[in-house]
Amino acid sequence: MKQSIIHVALVIRDYDEALAFFTEKLHFSVIEDLPVPEQNKLWVVVAPPGSTGTSILLARPSNEEHKAFVGNQTGGRVTFFLNSDDFWRDYRRMVEDGIRFVREPKEEPYGLAAVFEDLYGNLWDLLQLREGHPAIRGADAVSA
Repeated sequence: MKQSIIHVALVIRDYDEALAFFTEKLHFSVIEDLPVPEQNKLWVVVAPPGSTGTSILLARPSNEEHKAFVGNQTGGRVTFFLNSDDFWRDYRRMVEDGIRFVREPKEEPYGLAAVFEDLYGNLWDLLQLREGHPAIRGADAVSA
């Protein structure tokens, strides 16, 4: 049997502002942007440049209860892990583009890491995993 996680939902406040952040600040590509009229929403999927793995479904809240989770889907923990083939290139570009880092770059046993916030305050790791790390084993390994 073979299975994979293809999308992870990120609760957003507004499609336009979320798309602007992901495409202009993080340089993600829009994979899908389709209306779902029967549910009064859009099906918007974005992914990092060159990615062939899991993508992010931008999900607008469908009720008041969901709105409370915008920016805090995991109780303040790092939510997403963005691996890079060149940590310092991406870190510098992100700083220039106004991305706010809440933890500065640090060498960890698994590679380079720094924590940044998205437009809603969700925490992300920018990573460059060491060659041979289980998350990239068998794929195009990224060496730190």
